[in-house]
Amino acid sequence: MDWKQIYKERLCTAEEAVKCIKSGDKVAFAHAVAEPTVLVDAMVANAKAYKNVEINHMVSLGKGEYSKVEYKDNFRVNSWFAGASTRGCMAQGHGDFTPVFFHEIPGYIRKGLFKINVFMVTVSPPDDHGFCCVGVACDYTMQAIESADIVIAEVDDQVPVVYGDAFVHVSKIDKFVESSRPLPELGLPNIGETELTIGRYCAELIEDGATLQLGIGAIPDAVLHALKDKKDLGIHSEMISDGVVDLYEAGIVNNSQKGLNRGKMIVAFLMGTKRLYDFADHNPAIEMRTVDYVNHPVIVAQNTKLVSINSCISVDFMGQIVSDSIGIKQFSGVGGQVDFIRGASMSLDGKGIAIIAMPAATKKKDGTLISKISPYIDQGAAVTTSRNDSDYIITEYGIAPLKGKTLKDRARNLINVAHPNFRDELKEEFEKRFNAKF
Repeated sequence: MDWKQIYKERLCTAEEAVKCIKSGDKVAFAHAVAEPTVLVDAMVANAKAYKNVEINHMVSLGKGEYSKVEYKDNFRVNSWFAGASTRGCMAQGHGDFTPVFFHEIPGYIRKGLFKINVFMVTVSPPDDHGFCCVGVACDYTMQAIESADIVIAEVDDQVPVVYGDAFVHVSKIDKFVESSRPLPELGLPNIGETELTIGRYCAELIEDGATLQLGIGAIPDAVLHALKDKKDLGIHSEMISDGVVDLYEAGIVNNSQKGLNRGKMIVAFLMGTKRLYDFADHNPAIEMRTVDYVNHPVIVAQNTKLVSINSCISVDFMGQIVSDSIGIKQFSGVGGQVDFIRGASMSLDGKGIAIIAMPAATKKKDGTLISKISPYIDQGAAVTTSRNDSDYIITEYGIAPLKGKTLKDRARNLINVAHPNFRDELKEEFEKRFNAKF
């Protein structure tokens, strides 16, 4: 059958499409910007038709109304990454969180550990050959499309076409719902002197020709800002944001020295502003691949001079890094932090490094400062990155190397980059713990 006929026969309204969802189904959304909000809104509007529908996703940029207590009999969140819209239901007991390394999600789906009855995704309109592009999130999308019982696509003409493992034929999709809505945008972060200082320290460890993995936010953007005197940088990262565009247009990021996929930025998803989405559209310099490739430590290790830069909530004297929970409260998820830290450690050229960059202290709502460096992790908190994996901790007060260091030396190095307000009490704790002078 001609692809145009398939598309026409499967085209429907959002209200009709979500009738494919049945009580007891496991429904997964595509990640972040690719969450199909028109379909999600229609699903919530049809909530009375469902009982005990499980909702799965990584980062959600939507309203998360399905996680509200009034829908607890209709929907139950089982998230792979907690966010602002879903933390509440987890704390209240009518939502769950499943820990997982980002690179393992496609495998979990393939093996049936993450069963998907209905998968909902945002795609571009089909091209002349009947292929839609997933555009802003390839990560676990391709495996979910392959494994789900039913696939519903919101076809948005504002989705960029990004080259790589990002195309799906219309015959693989069961329902199409057309829309034309701007993609979600993350506003540019406010970069202060603290972030700029951290960025400069990070830049000291980045050589010309390095391949970078960066997240999103003020610190990653500050790092990029500090790299304007570097040459021949490359990108192999689960995601990129707007700051990479500046360095590419300045010729600093050209991917010419990469050990793997030379000449290409390799990413699994996009999250930024319209400028980023427009930059990625039909850009041969960007190749989108699934997260079980992009984030797999064995693949990461093949990149030359790989520098992984992530952040955390807290780190203890031993170098145990807590990044996704605050005490027993689930705050976010593991994401790709451990994937890239281990890939950097395994790097075939022996030059991979992993940086955890963070302000030395954070403020509570009442303005009270809390040190992010402490003798012990909080009771109930989960260790995201083990002390055996931790490499460099960077704050606005300097660089603390941890690999190859004794427990005493680790603690000393960390205290030296702690906020000055807390150093005296940290030194006291050091002397009690190790029965030694600081």
